Amino acid sequence: MVLRVASFCGFFNVYILRVNLSIAIVAMTTDRYLPNGTNLGPEFPWSNELQGYILSAFFYGYISTQFLGGVLASKFGGKSLFGYGVVTTAVLTLITPVVINFNVYFFIAIRILEGIFEGVTYPCIHAVWSKWVPPLERSRLATIAFSGCFVGTVVGMPACAYLADTLGWPSVFYICGASAIVWYIVWTFCIAACPEQDTRISEAELTYIQNSIKEYSANQEWSTKVPWKKIFTSVPVWAIVVSHFGENWGFYTLLTQLPKYLKDVHNYDLGKSGFLAGLPYLVMSILIQFSGQWADRLLVKKVLSRTQVRKAFNCAGFLSQTVFMLVAAFWTDRIGSILCLTLAVGLAALAWPGFSVNHLDLAPQHAGILMGIGNTFATIPGIVSPTITGYIVKTPPTVQQWQTVFFIAAAIYLFGAVFYDIFASGDLQPWAIQNKTTQNTDKLPSEQEKTREIVTVF
Repeated sequence: MVLRVASFCGFFNVYILRVNLSIAIVAMTTDRYLPNGTNLGPEFPWSNELQGYILSAFFYGYISTQFLGGVLASKFGGKSLFGYGVVTTAVLTLITPVVINFNVYFFIAIRILEGIFEGVTYPCIHAVWSKWVPPLERSRLATIAFSGCFVGTVVGMPACAYLADTLGWPSVFYICGASAIVWYIVWTFCIAACPEQDTRISEAELTYIQNSIKEYSANQEWSTKVPWKKIFTSVPVWAIVVSHFGENWGFYTLLTQLPKYLKDVHNYDLGKSGFLAGLPYLVMSILIQFSGQWADRLLVKKVLSRTQVRKAFNCAGFLSQTVFMLVAAFWTDRIGSILCLTLAVGLAALAWPGFSVNHLDLAPQHAGILMGIGNTFATIPGIVSPTITGYIVKTPPTVQQWQTVFFIAAAIYLFGAVFYDIFASGDLQPWAIQNKTTQNTDKLPSEQEKTREIVTVF
C-alpha cells in the first residue's frame, strides 16, 4: 500500500513538473497593464516560434534517457534512480525563474536538462515493482500509480494558473519544485529497494512476496538474452511504436498548447484556461481506471483473444479521438470545442489497455526494454508538435491556423489506428521463447495467469 501511494505521488509530481511551463508561459508572454490602462507589453516578448522551441526543449532531453534508464535500472536498481530523476528535475525547476531572467537560451538548456533527468523515471519504476509486487497484483498497482500522471495534470494546470494569476509566474516553479522535493524525502526514507531491505515489513508479507515471485519465475522458460535484431525487425513491436507515437502526438499537442488555444481563440483568462485545460485529463484519469478492468474481464472470461482485445481497445480509442479532433476543428463554439477536445484526450483511456500493455504480451521478460524503445520514439511528438504549432499559429492567431493543428493530430490518430489493426499481435513472440530442444512449453504460464498479469495500464 505504501509503495502504491508513493508511486502515485511520484508520477503526480513528475507531471506537475512537466506541465507547469504550459501555464506559466501564458502569463509570461501576456500583455501587462497599469491601473490607468497603459499597456506595458509582455514581460517576455517571445515570438510564437520561440515559444514552440521552449515548450519542446524538455523533450529533447527526455528522449535521450528512455532506453538508458531501463538499462541502468536493470543493473543498479530502480528505487534510487527513480528518486534522483525526480529530485534533480525539482531542483532545476526551482532555479528556473533566475535563469529565465538571465537568458532565454539558458532557460532552454535548463528545460533540456530537466527532460534528461526525468526521462529515467518510467523505465526505472518497473525495476522497483519487479522486486516488490507479486505478479498477480501488478495490474492494480500500475493502474493506480500511472494514473498519478493524469491526476497531476488535472491538478497542476488549474493550480499553476491560480498561482500565476495571484502570486506571479515565478511561484509556479517554486511551489512545484518544492512539492517534488518533499516527495523525494518521503520516498527515500519510506521505500526500500527490495522487500528484504525493508525493516518495517512483516515476516508474513515478506514470505508472501518472495514465494509469489519465486513461484512465477520457476514456471518461466523464456529467453533472458536480449534478441536485439529480432526486436527491431518485429512487425508487432513496430505496431506498438507507431501507436504510441500517434497517441503522444495528440496528447502532447494539447498538453502544451491547449491553454494557449483557449486564450487565442476563445479569449479565456489565465485562471479559466488553466481549469479547462485540465478537464481532458480528469476524464482520462477516471476512464483509465475502468478501461483496464474491462479489458481484464474480457480476457479472463475468454470473450476475446489477447490480440482481439488489444486491437479492439486500441482502435476504439484512436478512432474516437480522430472523430472528436475533427469535430473540434470545425465546431468553433466555446462549449462545443472544449467538449470535443476533452473527449479527444479523455477517450485515450480506451487505447491504453491496447498498445501500452502490449509489450508484456510479446515478450514479458523484455517488456522494460520494449517500453524504453517505444517511449523513445513516442517522445518525438513532444519535440516536434510544439515547434510545428509555433510555426503554424502566427500572431495574431486565427481559427484556421488552429484548425490545421487539429487536422494534423486527427490524421496521425487515424494512421495509428489502421497500422495497429493490421500489424499488432497479442501473442508471445517466438524470439521471446528460450531456444532449447528440450524446452517444455507446458511450463509456460497458463493463459489465465498471463492474462491476469499483463492487463496493466501504463
